[in-house]
Amino acid sequence: QVQLVESGGGLVQPGGSLRLSCAASGSIFGIYFMGWFRQAPGKERELVATITSSGSTNYADSVKGRFTISRDNARNTVFLQMNSLKPEDTAVYYCNADPGRKGSSWYGSLSWGPGTQVTVSS
Repeated sequence: QVQLVESGGGLVQPGGSLRLSCAASGSIFGIYFMGWFRQAPGKERELVATITSSGSTNYADSVKGRFTISRDNARNTVFLQMNSLKPEDTAVYYCNADPGRKGSSWYGSLSWGPGTQVTVSS
C-alpha cells in the first residue's frame, strides 16, 4: 500500500548535479532493499543503485563514484545524489523496493510512482 513519489529532476549541463527524492506514503523501515531505477527512451528499465535498511549500498558500474543513494527511514524518504552527470544519464528516474528482474527489465515490489525526468544536455 506504500505509494512513491519521485521529485528533484530537471535539466542540467554535463558535469552538473541533481538530488532526487523519493517520498513514500507509508513506512519503509521494514523494507530491506530500496533502489533507484531509470529508463531512457527506447531502453529497458535498469537498476541504478540499492541501499539496505542498514545503509549498505551498491551501484551500477555506469554510475559508481558519481551517484550516492541514501535513505531516511524515519522520514520514509530515499535520496539519490547525482554528481558529474553525463548525457547518458538522461532518463526517467524511479524508486522502488526489493529489485528483481523479469526478462531484461528491472521491477520492484511496490507500485511505480510517476518518476522524475533527468535531462543532461549542453
